[in-house]
Amino acid sequence: MKIDARLRPARSQDMAACAAILNDWIDETDWMPRIHSHADVARHYRDVLASERRMFVVIAGNDVVGMMAVSPEPMVTALYVKRTYRGQGVGRLLLDRAKRDAGEHLSLWTFQNNTAAQAFYTREGFVEINRTDGDNEEGLPDILLEWRA
Repeated sequence: MKIDARLRPARSQDMAACAAILNDWIDETDWMPRIHSHADVARHYRDVLASERRMFVVIAGNDVVGMMAVSPEPMVTALYVKRTYRGQGVGRLLLDRAKRDAGEHLSLWTFQNNTAAQAFYTREGFVEINRTDGDNEEGLPDILLEWRA
C-alpha cells in the first residue's frame, strides 16, 4: 500500500518530530536499550543533526512520517519511519533520495537484531561488508551495509 506523501529537505521546525519518530522506535523495540532521554534525543536533533547532516523528511498530510540523516561520506546515519506508515513506501522514498544524491555508493549501519531493516536494505540493493560485536554506544552487534550504483 502506498500513501500520498512528499519528500523534502528537513527544516529546523521538523527536528522535534524527527526526534519523536526515533524515540518512539526505541520505546517500541524491546531489544533496543534507551541510552539517552527523550529530551536529550530531541536536543541532539535540534542542535547537532540539523546543522551537521543533510536531513530529509517525508510528509503525509501535515505530519512528518519519516526522516533520514545523511553524512558526507555518504552514509545514512538515521532512517526511521513512524510505525503506522511502515511498509507504505516511506523508507524507499527516503533511500531513493540518498542513493540519487550519493552517486556511486552509499553505506549505513543497522543492528543485527533489526531483521526488518536488514530485509528492507537487502531488497534495496545493499550488501553486507562488515559486522561488529557491538562497537557502538548501545553495545549491540551491528552490520555495515553498502550499496553501489
